[in-house]
Amino acid sequence: MKGSIRLDTITIDPITIDPIASFSSSTIESSILRLDKLHPIVSGNKWFKLRYYIEDALAHNASTIASFGGPYSNHLVALAYAAKENNIKSIGYVRATKEDALTPSLEEAIAYGMQLEFMGRTHFQAIKNDLLKKNNNGNHEQSDVYYIDEGGYGALGTKGAATILNEHCKDYTTIIAAVGTGTMLAGLINAAAPHQNVMGIPILKNEASIEAEIKTLLIDSTKPFRLIHGFHQGGYAKTNPALIDFMNQLWETEKIPSDIVYTGKLLYAVNSLLQENYFKEGSKILVIHSGGLQGNRSLPSGALLY
Repeated sequence: MKGSIRLDTITIDPITIDPIASFSSSTIESSILRLDKLHPIVSGNKWFKLRYYIEDALAHNASTIASFGGPYSNHLVALAYAAKENNIKSIGYVRATKEDALTPSLEEAIAYGMQLEFMGRTHFQAIKNDLLKKNNNGNHEQSDVYYIDEGGYGALGTKGAATILNEHCKDYTTIIAAVGTGTMLAGLINAAAPHQNVMGIPILKNEASIEAEIKTLLIDSTKPFRLIHGFHQGGYAKTNPALIDFMNQLWETEKIPSDIVYTGKLLYAVNSLLQENYFKEGSKILVIHSGGLQGNRSLPSGALLY
């Protein structure tokens, strides 16, 4: 795909699809949609999930955009940069305390002008939900602060995520992605063609609720999709030596960088499923690299080869 795509004030590179030779065989073809190559800061799916929120905030003449995330949040860093580029102030409500050391990710968000508010861990969800409720669940007519749910969860985030798939994705039979809030997967489900199977790999231990949360974002709640559980490696941002070894091997063989939160677990799952002959012969698999490598900053120096 030639040329650059300009979304509001941020120019992103063309979306590329790369083959994954080590994940392919004579009967199965595997490729990866490299959203991580789009932009060095608004990496991967983050811009797609933010694009219509930014547009809506500008339409409502908001002076500030606020959202929520953890100390290594890809979402907050991307939002801070996007807000700066659109001349809007930003506030990040962080799942940490003031006493915690600032992470490189939070320092980067501050450098882009984001004001941080530390909410602690114990009551983070309750405080977040209260703030969103007080701001009329997305009705921004009465406030100059525009609130976005964590990870861009919501209808506008899903609308943006649906634009990830393009004409070059039509021939694939299986689309598979990591699932955090479920926003991106919902967008992919909405955009997928009838012949395409959409699968999600949850990276949180939220097996009981995530399917319902995804369905609330679907245009057609009866549209089929599949969640494959058991690959969260213990929960959000949890890791182990086997995952790190796999990520390093993937880099050596395919030069695909992955992260310990999302894409490392996703690609580990796809590889495991391939080894188990999970996919039908003749499958053309498209793995969505959602970008965002901020979580790797929590690892000791030298743990990864990239």
